Amino acid sequence: RAFNVLHGQGGEDGVIQGVLESLKIPYTGSGVLASALTMDKLRSKQLWQGVGVPTPAFKIISKRTDFAQVVEQLGLPLMVKPVCEGSSIGMAKVESVEALQQAWQVAAQFDGAVIAEQWIEGEEYTIAVLDGEALPTIRLRTPHGFYDFEAKYQANDTEYRCPCGLDPDKEQTLQQLALKAFDALGCEGWGRVDLMLDGGGDPWLLEVNTVPGMTDHSLVPMAAEAAGLSFNQLVLKILQRM
Repeated sequence: RAFNVLHGQGGEDGVIQGVLESLKIPYTGSGVLASALTMDKLRSKQLWQGVGVPTPAFKIISKRTDFAQVVEQLGLPLMVKPVCEGSSIGMAKVESVEALQQAWQVAAQFDGAVIAEQWIEGEEYTIAVLDGEALPTIRLRTPHGFYDFEAKYQANDTEYRCPCGLDPDKEQTLQQLALKAFDALGCEGWGRVDLMLDGGGDPWLLEVNTVPGMTDHSLVPMAAEAAGLSFNQLVLKILQRM
């Protein structure tokens, strides 16, 4: 059996999953198709739009794009994201047409497909999914412009709050939405769903991570602990879903 802890391209995009399936080795987490879908932010958002899951408006951008028109349609600020990359690599928040074009040039170094996404002003939350159930919600706060690579892996000033501070009914609504987003992409076993709550309290789905971090300071173990599961118990539950 294989416990997949590989991140990014090759590890959570269906490649290693396909190799393991061809070798008939059971593995943790989602299958080939769901892994490929969740790694692809464009396809994920298009699928969510089709099933009524709210996700920020976006445009595909390239060297032929009229960047001023994108800003006119989506407003500022914007998030620029490589379509198939993880850990917030290549992402940038931009506040001008010129910055949008520059951010596209950077993002395109990581992936040929890039999207510009409407910026959602509000609080960021993450919801771990384990064996078909949503674990307690975690609220994220960072002094960085957004929860970027540095905030995730290098900074000591990122604040994680669990319990998240929402009233129980609101948290349950978010958890049900996270499960819907997770299921819509065909995900299995375990994962993590990232979303925003805007100033009006409306949720916006950002992405699903099918191979979340499993270090002692990672978010899924934090949510599991809040649900009464030790790290060892969490690992065993993930393995049991293979």
